[in-house]
Amino acid sequence: MIQAIRYVLVTVWFTAWYGARILLAAAAGIPQVPGGLFDQLQRGYGAAMMRGMGIELRVEGAEQLLAGEPVVFVSNHLSWVDIWVLLVGLPGVRFVFKKEISRVPLLGAAAHVTGHIELDRASRTSAFAAYDRAAGRVRQGTSALVFAEGTRSRTGRLLPFKKGPFVLAIAAQVPVVPVVCVGTYELMPPGRFAPTSGRVVVRIGRPIVTAGLSYEARDEVAARARRTMLDLGAVE
Repeated sequence: MIQAIRYVLVTVWFTAWYGARILLAAAAGIPQVPGGLFDQLQRGYGAAMMRGMGIELRVEGAEQLLAGEPVVFVSNHLSWVDIWVLLVGLPGVRFVFKKEISRVPLLGAAAHVTGHIELDRASRTSAFAAYDRAAGRVRQGTSALVFAEGTRSRTGRLLPFKKGPFVLAIAAQVPVVPVVCVGTYELMPPGRFAPTSGRVVVRIGRPIVTAGLSYEARDEVAARARRTMLDLGAVE
């Protein structure tokens, strides 16, 4: 009960605090630049949520990324904790997120003005349009993150991958970077309202080059990403 109350208070306070600051920054016309205010605020939100819930993070493999090079990160998805740790572990990244997040007060609006991209999986046309917007943003220099399975795993095991993330990377002609969250399932499995305290790891794999590849190579790229994620500790 105490942890649940703590979770509610932490979520309401930090969502309001950081969400309001993001919306005010957008209203003031502050530009979005790599490492700028919007990147700092979203990273601060993730760090505050982890700190408030007693979660420690270790990031492994960040040295493999080339500074300033946009990529498409593809990650497993085990719990809400993934969002916080990826905001911290992958600074400046923009999520392709499901439409339902837009309904969360302040959080949905802040996600939109920060440049995260809404995806309506119920509409094929809307989904393609969202990936087109994401590809355009990546070409302009912003890294995107997509949960490869398209939804949260209910068992902790890696689900089949959607094709969208790999089509996105090929369309933008940027590398795919496999990422694995380890330990977030144990902190907040399905049915648990609030996460427990603990330690988690974000492991970043070697980039998979897509330059020169065509749409037909999407399954091959997805298979390589899956093998890498299993090597990084994902469970099949």
